[in-house]
This record gives sequence, structure tokens and C-alpha cells, in this order.
Amino acid sequence: MRGVLARLAHEARRLKTEILALYFAARHPGTPWTARLLVAFIVGYALSPIDLIPDFIPVLGYLDELILLPLLLSLALRLIPPPVLAECRQRAKVSAERSCPSSRIATFVIFMIWLLAFTAAASWAYDFVATGPAI
Repeated sequence: MRGVLARLAHEARRLKTEILALYFAARHPGTPWTARLLVAFIVGYALSPIDLIPDFIPVLGYLDELILLPLLLSLALRLIPPPVLAECRQRAKVSAERSCPSSRIATFVIFMIWLLAFTAAASWAYDFVATGPAI
């Protein structure tokens, strides 16, 4: 079990580095426009709420993410010239190794927004229960 988790963690880090490399490659002047267009399509499709196969269909709903996206990613990686891809992978590796600074102020602001939203929802729920629905 421990070996499987270590392998999954390694693959997740590798995937993160590859995606970051694609991000850098899409902005590199040596990348062909076809690869840039494909990377933009991949990102748009991955983030889009509209899927080829809707996610609410059991099992089949996630097949497009499990099969289509990796195939498109490998095609995009093949369209990028090897020197450009090597440079972008190196930049991604250096960037991934750096630790992301955490902002305590941002954490506090996000916490306060959630607290405010929870308080507003609780107040609305209390008024709704105490006075009944407005007709």
C-alpha cells in the first residue's frame, strides 16, 4: 500500500510539472501556433462545465477525462519542438521545486469571507424558521 501511494504521489508531481511545462511552452516564442491552439483547447475543455460525455453518467462520464485529455496532452507535447520542451520542462522543474509562499493575510481574508457567508446563511435560516416563509 505504501508503495502505491508513493508512486501516485510521484506521478502527481510529474503531472504537475508537465502541465506547468505546457503552460510555459504555450507562451514560448518557439512554440508553433498549432501547439498553442491545442494547449488552449485542452485547458478550455478541462475547465469547461460542458463535456463530450456528461459527468453524471456513471463510469462513462469520466472516461473523456481519463482517456481524451491524456491523449490530447501527449499530442500537444509532440507538437512542441524538443529544445523548447526541454527548456520549458527545466523552468517548470525549477518553479515546482520552489515552495509557494503562504500568505497569512490572504488566509485570514478568505476565512473571514466564509465566516461572513456562514453567519448570513445562519441568520437567514433563523429568520425563516422563526417567522415562517414570507407569502
